[in-house]
Amino acid sequence: MKRYLRFVIPAGLLVVILAGLLFALSDNLVFFHTPEEVLDGAIDDPNQRFRLGGQVEAGSIATTAEGVTFFVGDGKQLVQVFHTGAPQELFQEGIGVVVEGVWDGTAFHSDTMLVKHDEQYRTEDGVYETPDGAVTSS
Repeated sequence: MKRYLRFVIPAGLLVVILAGLLFALSDNLVFFHTPEEVLDGAIDDPNQRFRLGGQVEAGSIATTAEGVTFFVGDGKQLVQVFHTGAPQELFQEGIGVVVEGVWDGTAFHSDTMLVKHDEQYRTEDGVYETPDGAVTSS
């Protein structure tokens, strides 16, 4: 019985500690919020930095003196984004993007941008290489 308690008590404490950590960190486990979540009030503090993710809406990209403005959508809602600084080189319409910044209640103001791209490298002449090393042309 004594050997059994030597295992059960530490194991129980470990489970309680891990559950507490998971509960405490649950808000930080979200990689990004969608436009629908933001417009539904998921962010109530205007000074809270967070990530917004979605697809860059076609025809919405405009260059400004400070950077670029565009709309990000999730298939249900659109949010206007004002990005300060140069956009990523692969930034374009229809691509997945995650921007980090603050929500002012009507628009998202970002200073960090991550773009989603596929694993294929394409040159200007249309030749691309896949991860397995195959070279083809489009």
